[in-house]
Order: sequence, then structure tokens, then C-alpha cells
Amino acid sequence: MLLLQSFFAIIANAVSIAEIQGPAFQSPLLGQVVRNATGIVTAKDRYGFWLQGEPSSDPRISNGLRVYAPGLAHQTDVGHLLSLSGRVSEHRQNNRPNDLFLTELIAPFDLFIHSVDHPVIPLIIGRESGYAPPLAKASALDEGTEGWLSVPNNVTLLESVNATLQPDKYGLDFWESLEGNLVTIVNPTTSNFPDMFGSLWVYGDWDVNGRNERGGLTLTSVDGLPDAHPGVILIGRPLDGTRNPKEPIGSILSNITGVVTYQFGYYSILPLTAPSVMTESDPDISPVSFSASEEPCELTIGDYNVENMSPRSRHIPLVAKHVVEYLKLPDILFLQEIQSDSGSRNNGVVTANRTLATFVKAISNTASEHFSSNSPPFKYEFVNIPPEDNMDGGKPGSNIRVAYLWNPNKVSLVPGHITGNATQAVEVVKSDKGELSLSYNPGRVHPTHEAWEETRKPLAAAWQTSTGSRFFTVNVHLSSKRFGSSPHGDARPPVNGRIERRTQQVNVTADFVESVLSQDVNASIILAGDMNDFVQTRSVFQSLTNLLTDINDASAVDPVERYTYVYEQHMQEIDHMFVSDAIVNRGTKVEHIHVNTWARSTSERASDHDPTVAKVWVCDNPSNTKDSERPFLPGLTAPLVIQNPHGLIY
Repeated sequence: MLLLQSFFAIIANAVSIAEIQGPAFQSPLLGQVVRNATGIVTAKDRYGFWLQGEPSSDPRISNGLRVYAPGLAHQTDVGHLLSLSGRVSEHRQNNRPNDLFLTELIAPFDLFIHSVDHPVIPLIIGRESGYAPPLAKASALDEGTEGWLSVPNNVTLLESVNATLQPDKYGLDFWESLEGNLVTIVNPTTSNFPDMFGSLWVYGDWDVNGRNERGGLTLTSVDGLPDAHPGVILIGRPLDGTRNPKEPIGSILSNITGVVTYQFGYYSILPLTAPSVMTESDPDISPVSFSASEEPCELTIGDYNVENMSPRSRHIPLVAKHVVEYLKLPDILFLQEIQSDSGSRNNGVVTANRTLATFVKAISNTASEHFSSNSPPFKYEFVNIPPEDNMDGGKPGSNIRVAYLWNPNKVSLVPGHITGNATQAVEVVKSDKGELSLSYNPGRVHPTHEAWEETRKPLAAAWQTSTGSRFFTVNVHLSSKRFGSSPHGDARPPVNGRIERRTQQVNVTADFVESVLSQDVNASIILAGDMNDFVQTRSVFQSLTNLLTDINDASAVDPVERYTYVYEQHMQEIDHMFVSDAIVNRGTKVEHIHVNTWARSTSERASDHDPTVAKVWVCDNPSNTKDSERPFLPGLTAPLVIQNPHGLIY
């Protein structure tokens, strides 16, 4: 090493790689022609190679560098000590304006190989080395009241500020300080499914926040701010042409050695070769631990985004299995993404009765196969309101909407009111007896409001138990995060796509909830669905959380186990359930059933969302029901009743 350091020092007019990189996001030598940059080749691809020069004593400064040299790559090999000249560039693809820049040396000339077969020694990142990413924060420019989820978005461009790096505090700074370096990730754990290109997110043997039972990292809050999980890194395509393993979340891989780069919106490591699997995560998925009871006031409520379900969807049998075996046939099931009867064919069909009837039949058939032959047939009833053609977003012609399934032996819609249509707004009404109901049952919440342009409209319903107690539900599916930006991108805070639209939608929905509570402060209300945002984005949910309570909070669910979706580096909850104070005060339970996020591969997933099941008490009189020992269904770990209101015998 001393001989190499001496060699770096004596080359005439040499500019070091550390001088090219500098202590900020962009090179201080940008645009300049530099001479005799010297280093050892650590990796190569068909477009060029990576050099590693003499280490800097400054932890902000990388000593690695990408050399873009398609015509010279074949002349070099790993372990070559070489020097060359070229122009310093900051590269960003023209069609990706939100990407960060990658420092490169381009148009190289005067390449000279001084010696070969030098050992290539990576920087170890892990607990034992004492060198690891910081916790929680991604960028100093995300310092709003909601951290990287702060509103407004896109206040500052990171590359315009070009701040001096603080790798001990911020994740983007940490990875930038290693740009071009050869590193080794010790004991990496997968935190998402591989994407279509085979890339996968991992974190190594270092401190992280939000680790859940599965081994993924749940989006939680740290000191009141959402955790950006800056220590999770994307592993790209291996440089030797091997393929990354396609393992489920929570699997432990062999150490990964590769070069740190920035591509396609994310800091990434390009491994020299694909890692192997050391430990695969547990394939077992637990069903909900509680079941529907005979008590008429105690209901189980399910919520499931069934991902573009049409009558011909191949995933209907699997979703039906989930409903029967894992959700245990909830008394009411909130559904999102029910397509029209013609699926995504853009032919003007808006009805979905065939879609829902096909799904209900699949559930009935699955229940018949799963339960005792002595059980009576089980059949859900269903309701939805057809939207106007191509007015509710989603794939053209699919006309996705929300819908309800319910067990008629347990609950029914309050009678005496017709179902609303696509444009009729539901209102709260009071009978001569002082009982609350809805003008349409079910009915859509302010469907002509501008907030719902090209978006699914909420479906409100008034229900009654067999004892006559009434309660209300609202089924929602808010606008997607389309047009959002990468959390590793230039815009700070990152663009949370359509956040203004979702905030407006929540406000409109909250107005309807308030219209119920203003007439009966003790009304039992359950609002659930795919809301496409995190509760940590407090500004979106503020109007709703002023009225209702997150059932996770009411049920004291561990924050790290609150997730229904996985995207980028986070396991996250974008499907939510909120309940009124009357329900909170009577006691609640809720579980997120990870039939999809715990799947072994994306091909085994029925949906990109996990379902949720809750148990609530909807009558005015308090629950005196106590948990008791119940027999177990073979193959399941949760107690089940002998005879339940579905009429099924286990």
C-alpha cells in the first residue's frame, strides 16, 4: 500500500480521484480536462470501468470514479493500475430530469497501464467495520414538519444547492460520498421483491429502524418524522451477467461486493457477481387470529384491494381462498378495484354485477370445499354503483369502482332507500322516529365534486344488525401517487404524486363523516379502503383524523407491523381503516393479513395489496363478550367457533 501511495504521489501533473470527486454532490472540477488521474480498476462493463484511487482522510470525499470509455474498456482489466486524462462530467439521462448527477470522466485519452494484478480491496459496510449509513433522514433539504413527506413538495433541487456532504447525518449524502467506490455489504437482507429487471432492495448488518416480523422495514416515525430508511440500497444487475436471486422479503443473502453508482433514479450497487441465498424467509402466512361470532353486535370487517378484478381474472380463485381461509369470511368486506363486466375492454360497459357474482360464487365454492360437508351453503350478497364510463380513472374501459360484500345472516342494508346512481350525492337523513339513515343506500359521496375527477368515488352505506342497531360505512379508493418522484431524486422533498388531490378527497369525505356525527355524536362509523398515502403524511389526513381514529391506534398495533403494501425501500400502509369514537370506546381488534407481501414471489401474489380484518362492536350497548378457548381447525393456528353466524360447521 505504501508503494502505491508513493506511486500516486510521483506521477507528474496528476489530479487525484478525490480531487475530482470533492466534498459535495457535484465535482469542483466539472467541465475541466484533468490529466493523469490514477487508480486501480475495480470493475468494468461494456461502457467503461471504475477506478479507485488513493483514499482521502475526509469521509465526505469518494476515491472511486466512473470512467465512461466504450472504446477503451476492452483494453483494461480488474487489477490494472493505470492513469489517464479526460474531461470531468456530471451525467444525467436527458429523459430523467429528476435524477441526480453521476460524476464521470469522459472522452479519456493518454491511457497508460503501469502494472497489473493488484488486489482490489472493497470498503466493508457493516456493524463490525463501524462504517454504516445513518438512520432516518435522507437529505438536509427535507427538514419540514413531515420530513421527506413534507408539504409542499419540490421546494428545493438538491443539485442546485450542491451542498457539502454530511454522510454521518443523511442517507443520500452517505451514498454520494461512496460514489464509484467498491464496497461490500455484510449480511444483506431483502426488503422488497425483485423488480422486473432483477434489481432488489437490501439493507446490511447495521442499525435500522422499523424492522418488522418478516424482516422488511416498515415506514414508521422517528422523533415525530417519517423514517426515510436511508440505509436501504438497490442492488442492480450483476456485472458478470449472473442473475440476482428472486427471494421473498426477509431473506438473508451472502455478502454483496460491487460498485456504488446512481442509475434510474436511485443510488445503487452493481455487484461483481450475484449473491447466493443464505437463509430464506419463513413461507408460512398466518390467517387472522379471530373469527366472526354469534353475537349480532360484534362484526368482523374486511378490506381488500383485489387489483383489477373482472369476471375473467385468473386471480379470482386465489383471492377467494384468501377470503375464506385467511380472512375467515368477514361479515362485511370492503372491496376496491372491481372492474366492469367486460374487464378492460373499452366498450362502454359499466355494470359489474357479473364480476361480483363470479367472485361471490368462487368464495362460496371455496367455502364448500374448505368446510365440513354438513355445512349449509354460504353466499355473500353484494352491492356497487356503476360509474359513468371512463370517469373514475384506472385502465380505459375497466371502470374500476369500490363495492361491498356482506353476510345476510349477520347484517343488512337499512331498507326503504333506493341505491343511488353515479352522479347522485348521498346525504344523511333522519326518520320520524329519529333514526339516522341515508338518502340513497348505498350512495356516492359528493360524486360531482372536482376532487373526484378521474377517481373512484366513495360509497357510503347504512347498515343494521339483526337487533336493529344501525351503523355506517364509507368505502374509499383515493387517487394514486402517479407523477411522484424518487425518494433519491433531485426534488426535495420528493414529489408525492397527486397529494393535493388526495388531500381534497379526504376533506370531502371528512365533510360527509361530519354530517353523520353532527346528527349523532355516538354514531358507529367505519371508513376503510385504499387511500394511497401514509398516515405519516399528516396534512393529507388531518381533516379525517380530527373526526375518526386509526383502528391501529385503537387496537394498539405495533407500528412496525402496520403495513399492507411494499414499494421501493419501504413496507408501508396505504390501506387504512378509521372508526368513530363510539366504536373505539367499545374496543377493537385489527390485523393486516400478509398473504401478498409475504408471498414467495410476485407470481404468487393475488394483489399488490394485503387485506385487513377488524373486529368491532357496533351497538349502543357495550360488549360483555370475553375471549374463550375455542377448538382449532386442522392446519390453522387460530381458534375458530363451532357454529358461527355464517351457518358453517368447522
